[in-house]
Amino acid sequence: MAQPSSDNSEEDLGINETGTSKIEPSGTEPSETESSETEPSEPEPYDAEPKKAKQKPAQGRHHRCRHRHRPDNFASFATYVLWVLRQVHTGLSLSHEAMNVMDSFVKDMFEQIAEEAGRLACSNKHCTVTSGEILTAVRLLLPGEIGKYTVSKATKSVIRYNTRR
Repeated sequence: MAQPSSDNSEEDLGINETGTSKIEPSGTEPSETESSETEPSEPEPYDAEPKKAKQKPAQGRHHRCRHRHRPDNFASFATYVLWVLRQVHTGLSLSHEAMNVMDSFVKDMFEQIAEEAGRLACSNKHCTVTSGEILTAVRLLLPGEIGKYTVSKATKSVIRYNTRR
């Protein structure tokens, strides 16, 4: 059993998988640029198996639910405006255009209250907007009687929420 000499061994000659040889002087380490260009002797665990192609969904029905699919960023307060309208005036309804106006009004007020509450939280050196900041923002934004009424309703709602928790 004759052992091949160290001069002819694949390991010493630096023969890689493609069959090309890279002869390195013995006793020296490859530099960073040379080692980054060489392929690893063993494949990485995530490279060991070929990647499976993702199957595309069928072009037909995407969802099995019976409801119409809405975009994820869809937000409308129309349902809630109708609930309040039925509580106040049972026989009245709103046209589509009037509902759009009410919806944009509610969204605008929501943004203004959220901005002001955020500013109040920052000025108080808090990271979290609490119900106190929101109540103060409502007092600042809504004038007179409607502001007082809104604050009293909001306080009742917060108390009811905390007792049910």
